[in-house]
Amino acid sequence: MPQNINQPSNQIRLTNVSLVRLKKGKKRFEIACYKNKVMEYRSGVETDLDNVLQIPSVFLSVSKGQTAPTQDLTKTFGAKMSVNDIIMEILNKGEMQVGEKERHAQLERVHIEVIDIVAGKLVDPRSKRVYTTGMIDKALDQLSSQGAVPHKSGEGGKGSGTATPTNGEPSQEKAKEMPTWTGVVTTKSAKSQALEAMKALIAWQPIPVARARMRLRITCPTSVLKQATKNVPKKESQADDAEGEGGRTMGTVKDRILGYVEHVEAQDTVGQEWEVIGFVEPGAFKLLGEFVGGETKGRGRVEVLDMAVNNEGD
Repeated sequence: MPQNINQPSNQIRLTNVSLVRLKKGKKRFEIACYKNKVMEYRSGVETDLDNVLQIPSVFLSVSKGQTAPTQDLTKTFGAKMSVNDIIMEILNKGEMQVGEKERHAQLERVHIEVIDIVAGKLVDPRSKRVYTTGMIDKALDQLSSQGAVPHKSGEGGKGSGTATPTNGEPSQEKAKEMPTWTGVVTTKSAKSQALEAMKALIAWQPIPVARARMRLRITCPTSVLKQATKNVPKKESQADDAEGEGGRTMGTVKDRILGYVEHVEAQDTVGQEWEVIGFVEPGAFKLLGEFVGGETKGRGRVEVLDMAVNNEGD
């Protein structure tokens, strides 16, 4: 057995690492980090570099254990930059290299989180019951595998009423503008991807779905209830203008408020305040808040009692 093993002085072997790579000039430099720590550092969760770096060295190749010669660092980054400064630049600006197993695990975590969020926000519009995560997963898989092409029953306008119309060529044009779903990615947050998934499911209706309604308490001074509406939210005003003179009348403040509420659970008058508790479509929540605030000059309130009301079963 040989007594002496010749190993280059600038060769350090590391395993089980995440690489951050930066190409500058004609050279490529790498640093070796602990798995999952780079994203925590960049998001501000982790601030201690000792918990991020496996070793405070700059490499030409981590896999070969080849550290970068000092002259290469000086030529590329300048003589005034220390090794720590160079490491910080690579850590902040470099491209993170993720192994196949780690990438798959990260993708799976995001996928599960997205499915859980969507399953908690959507319901069957008829029964108001939530779907299982398995059913939501299958419906999204159907959209991604078919490129979000609606099935025939969806084209008939069943479900939410937002499906593609069937009156010929315009339906194809509208289909291009409708939201699509191609699967989860690791470069976006689970919350934003869940919102995209919900929009695609509602638009294409692979299964009958609708947003779970919000349960709100709306409080308004009785002195303004019978007044004619003055401040109409911009989007709603545009919709009314599109209806023309034959459209609906503006109505009173109370009429307008109740118009937002799909189902009234209770309403009562206590002293000089009128209160109604009911279920509102999430998309109307902001418009309702703007309307109540404008008509009551800040004296009215819209409180969220439940973000997503659904029927869990018998």
